[in-house]
Amino acid sequence: MARHGKAEAAPPRLLALENSGPTVSVALVCPGLCLAEISLAVGDTLSRRLLPGIRQVMEDTATNWETIDAIAVSAGPGSFTGLRLGLATAKALVMATGKPLIAVSSVTNLARQLPWTERLLCPVIDARRGEVYTAFYRCDALGVPRRLGPVAARRPEELIEMIEGEVLFVGDGIRLYRELWRAGLGGRASFADPGLFFPRASALGLAALEKWRVGEFIDPVLGEPEYIRGPELGLPVAGPPA
Repeated sequence: MARHGKAEAAPPRLLALENSGPTVSVALVCPGLCLAEISLAVGDTLSRRLLPGIRQVMEDTATNWETIDAIAVSAGPGSFTGLRLGLATAKALVMATGKPLIAVSSVTNLARQLPWTERLLCPVIDARRGEVYTAFYRCDALGVPRRLGPVAARRPEELIEMIEGEVLFVGDGIRLYRELWRAGLGGRASFADPGLFFPRASALGLAALEKWRVGEFIDPVLGEPEYIRGPELGLPVAGPPA
């Protein structure tokens, strides 16, 4: 005999846009699963690739706007132009669909690509001017990397002085400073594969699901990228969300 009752709610489905660097990445995620992802190293053609990428992942998964629960976007730090364009696109979609908006740090996105490690995690994004955008992370009991302090722009030499014990670096800063860190830290330093050097939308989306569960949204009108420092003058600004 069939049982009657309330239908179980469908799992939340988030559209994620990662645009903090030279690679544009779009993903559709639900708890524990990336349904679709497109990542393209497109350089200055970002503006022409973001919306087609969104359409593609939605078509490939037969997803319509009614079944999307929120839109997640990279808060930065990273490319000044990429961050503004990505947030502007996300805001336009939110205004058109009425979906809530979630922001996640691009540094956290990098860390989330390396769950379960017992080492200290140190994402490093090339900030130019001889600095990297970085923060420290440790995995919790569930293997999820959790940030230990603020995101900051630091000189690579500073990290050698700050790190105790074994560390795992991830991000494009490795290309510039691998030998410096290897010389300063010796066998305590490990380096992620180059395939993990750019933040991915799937990692962003899975991190954003935690914020969705607790209703941690940003104002689609007032929300701004978190640059850490100004695009030209190096002016300090507030740090990004986790």
